[in-house]
Amino acid sequence: MDVSFNADPGTGNECPVCKGARFVHPLLANGKPDYSRVVPCQCANNEAISKRAERLQKYSNLGSLSRFTFKNMNPDGKNKEPLSQEQFRRACNRSKEFTQKPEGWIVFTGPSGCGKTHLAAAIVNQCIDNGIPAFYITAADLLDHLRASFSPTSEMPYDEFFDQVRNASVLVLDDFGVQSSTPWAKEKFDQLLSHRYNNRLPTVIVSSTPVDELEERVRTRLADTEFCHVFALGNITKGLSQYSWAPGLELQKKMTFETFNLKRVNLPLEQQQNLEMAFNTARDFAESPDGWLILAGENGCGKTHLAAAIVNYRYKLGKPALFVVVPDFLDHLRSTFSPDSNITYDQLSEAVRTADLLVLDDFGEQASTPWVQEKLYQVINYRYNARLATVVTTSLTLGEMDTRIRSRFIDKKVSNAFHITVPDYRGDSRSEKKTYRGGRKTT
Repeated sequence: MDVSFNADPGTGNECPVCKGARFVHPLLANGKPDYSRVVPCQCANNEAISKRAERLQKYSNLGSLSRFTFKNMNPDGKNKEPLSQEQFRRACNRSKEFTQKPEGWIVFTGPSGCGKTHLAAAIVNQCIDNGIPAFYITAADLLDHLRASFSPTSEMPYDEFFDQVRNASVLVLDDFGVQSSTPWAKEKFDQLLSHRYNNRLPTVIVSSTPVDELEERVRTRLADTEFCHVFALGNITKGLSQYSWAPGLELQKKMTFETFNLKRVNLPLEQQQNLEMAFNTARDFAESPDGWLILAGENGCGKTHLAAAIVNYRYKLGKPALFVVVPDFLDHLRSTFSPDSNITYDQLSEAVRTADLLVLDDFGEQASTPWVQEKLYQVINYRYNARLATVVTTSLTLGEMDTRIRSRFIDKKVSNAFHITVPDYRGDSRSEKKTYRGGRKTT
């Protein structure tokens, strides 16, 4: 037990809780008092902690959202789809890590009711429990406060309030993207986010707007994947199953690693070794999908078989994967604009963009219109920023690709681009002198 001193009332050293000494001499390991130091008594210390927690709670600006914590959160989210649940679990785990050591930015996107505000409020509450100041505000409220601060009767001047938000130890900005998009509002948010990004201040952004539909300057900051973690939450369409093959892909169902022909007739040694390396690369990726795998080569070299084998391997493990033939996907996107479509554009696009593992087969075989280029860029850019496992098969060379897409395909931190050099296994393509321009075959 610590040794107390001078506990007389009226001296200023009386603990208001236990009426003993506010300060005590701690005991050394040998049990004797350490007269060289004094520390607060335990109950006074507990009182100080309690008052600090109250101050942090008041500062947080959570209000009624203080009821949202990690303890009363469903770790699988509200959606029953396995992929949505997996996405929510990843977001929840990252959020808990963030509250232990707030670093970088976290971005939650998704429709209303997907649980993103609960996650954001839980982060603030856990920060408070950990003694870390955190400030919560919606984008609309922030603008209202800024406007009101111009009034002479305002309790806090504009500069002081804006500086408080800009320099908050941890800032949670909810409902971003739905606020008024006036030039003044854009300028304020640009100033806020630029300041926090440049100074590497921990920030959580919650938005119902997909990342690729936000302002370009915001997207540029969120593209820094070493600093920002983006999580797309919410409903995944039932129109595209990620645990079984879609109708029309019966041939791909049979493409497995076991049925892949590794011993082709009359292949030069160099090409045989290249094929074996492609096989092993695809097999390794199937066992642990991480980053991107780009399989390039002429039609018939086996790249689609290997991509389909990856999907079949994942299905056998009961894991999600989605195989999409790019020209067919674009046709489906166009069809969603029909009044008779039973699936919306947003549903289909979201399923492909957020798939846990996506295969984009025959990339480059589509007609290259501005609309097509933009839709493919949105999918690829989203998955690149979110670091979602992706396999792409293409007959294009890198030089034939859109520069925005090529820059992501050649990023060695994310992508492994493998060129399969073997010819079409269905015939000697070299004798036919085939070339490929813009995804279209010419002879």
